[in-house]
This record gives sequence, structure tokens and C-alpha cells, in this order.
Amino acid sequence: MMTRISIGPRRWLIPGALSAALAGGVLWYGLTGTPQPAASAPGSAAGDFAGATKSVAPPSEADTKPVIGDTGQAPGNATTPESLGAEPFAPSLAGTDIDGALQADGNGQLIINLQVRDFFDYFLSTVGEVSPEVAIGQIQQMAESHLPSPAADQALALLDQYLAYKQAALTVMQTRLDPARRGDPAYQLAALGDALTQLKKLRQATFDANVHDAFFGQQEAYSEYTLATLAIQQRQDLSDQGKQALIEWHRNQLPEAMQATEKQLAESSRQQQARVAAIASASSPEEAGQRLSELGLDSKGTADVVSYLKDREQFDQRFQTFRKALDQQAAPGLAEQDIDANHEALLQQYFPDQQERTWARLRMLGNS
Repeated sequence: MMTRISIGPRRWLIPGALSAALAGGVLWYGLTGTPQPAASAPGSAAGDFAGATKSVAPPSEADTKPVIGDTGQAPGNATTPESLGAEPFAPSLAGTDIDGALQADGNGQLIINLQVRDFFDYFLSTVGEVSPEVAIGQIQQMAESHLPSPAADQALALLDQYLAYKQAALTVMQTRLDPARRGDPAYQLAALGDALTQLKKLRQATFDANVHDAFFGQQEAYSEYTLATLAIQQRQDLSDQGKQALIEWHRNQLPEAMQATEKQLAESSRQQQARVAAIASASSPEEAGQRLSELGLDSKGTADVVSYLKDREQFDQRFQTFRKALDQQAAPGLAEQDIDANHEALLQQYFPDQQERTWARLRMLGNS
């Protein structure tokens, strides 16, 4: 059951705690490779601060039954605006649209979907730029100004739960790795799996099942897919073909929209690998262009690659001539200053383009 905790001034939610929660969330996504919505973070929240004061207001029967929905609001249903206007409360939000939305159905009940979480994160991302009280107050004002009373109460009760989740998740995200085993891929994978499990348990304990699924369902599905993929790649008892088959099987377990995206990314990766191999194995720029064309690269892309490869081929030829000129000018007893002057003069002569001179200097360092 969703219980409403009075937000009030929220003096107990100190700026450092919420700022750390948001920052920690970004780090977590970086570790897992899990995609995140703009301004989103898995965050933290639970656990009371010393001296915290929370007044609990029992919800009405209507307040405890938000509507589950994956789509936007129907015409005529209440919703928060798309923008904060020309002068938002935090300068970093200037020129942006609000991520997500709070929406009520025709009966005045809050529609629960991922847009609710995105909406919360949009405002909470400003903590540090503004105080937590200001960011939370903006959410409260938006809910109460644009939604009917039942939906507004439901939104603010969810906000309390979300803040509590963010605080509790800090403990999971701050778990230290064993320094002696930090470089062990198997240990890293096990630690990542344990952390994902703890986060999922925390979410299940904090939110109703419908809210948990709406807020985190897709994220968790992708995290588990990523974890399975990493585990398969580490196995030594599988052939490359076996690994690919198992990864594709796990990909097919993803939600349908994610399947399409992942398959597109996988196909794009295979295509890019084939094109790189074609360039590497070609004996000339023209042959590379022909192979790329056969692999489906459009005419402009093919022409650009051929032109670049020809430029590099010409550069290699000029560099060889340049090195011979350097060797011919080398004479025992020359002062270092004179040697440097001769090198620079030859660089200017053979490579009038600044970028090519940079490449030549790098090549010289590599050959030294």
C-alpha cells in the first residue's frame, strides 16, 4: 500500500545526501552499461537521518490505487506541462523540455509509468545547483497545480518512496571491492551480480509491484541481459559460435522494443567489423572501395574512404622520401640546434599541411 509521508520543508534531507545519491546513481550506470533516460539515476533513499521528523497521513482508499499505464494521457486528461518556461528555477534547465510527466486518468487517478520516474529525476538532477527543498518543492507545486487531488497525493507519496529508495541504494552502490581481486574479471562479475540482486530486492521492498515494474522493469531486464552476456563471454568451454548463440538467446528474452534495438546494434557491430576487415585486407584504396560497396556502404561513404586511403598512401610515400632526405642531411659534428632547424625546414617542404606535419612528427617518434 502506498503511504503518504508529508514532505513539508524536508529539512532532514540534507543537500549532500541527495547529491551523493544522484552522483552515485550515475556511477552505477557506468559500471553496468545500463542505458539511462536523460537526467536519470537509480539513486538512493531509505534510512532515517538523525533527528528526522516524518508525519504520516493515512491515504484514502482512492489514494492507494493509482492506475497502471504505459502510454501517454488520453485527450482531456490532466498532465503537467512540457516546459518550465523561459526562466526555470535552475539555470541548467533553461531551454530544455521536462523529461517525463505526471498524468491523471479520467477518474483523477495517477497513471503509473516510466514517465513518472523521469519527471522526478528531471527535477532532482538540479540538487547541488539548488537545495533539495527547492527541487522537491517544485515537484510538489507541479503536482498540486496541474493534477486533481487524488493523483497529486499519489504522486507525492511515490516521490517520498523514491527518495527513500535513493538513500538506501547508496549503501549498495558504495560496497567496496577487494583491492587484491579488483583485476579479476570473474570477481568483478560476481560483485556486479550481487549488487544488482541487492538493488532489485531493495526496489521490491520499497515499491508496490506495479510501480517497481513501471520504474525499473526495462532497466533490470537490460542489466540482467548484460550480466548474462558478460558471463558467457568469460567462459572458456564454449566456442565463439556457441557464445554467440547463447547471447542471441538471452537477447530474445528482452522486452520486444529492446530486442529490436539490441539486434540492430549487434548487426551494426558485425557490419562494421566486416568493413574494417575489408579495408585491412585490401591491397589498394580502389580494392577497399570495391569491397565496401559490396558490403552495402553507400557511394558517398565509399568515395570518402577511398579518398582518405589515397591521401594516407601518398603521405606514406612522402614520409619515406622525407626520411631519406633527413638521412642525407645528417652530418657528424652538427649542433643540436642546427639539426632541429634542418628537420623543421624539411617538414615544411614535404608536409605543407599542418595536420600532415603533426602525423609526420608522430611517425618520427614512433620510429625513433
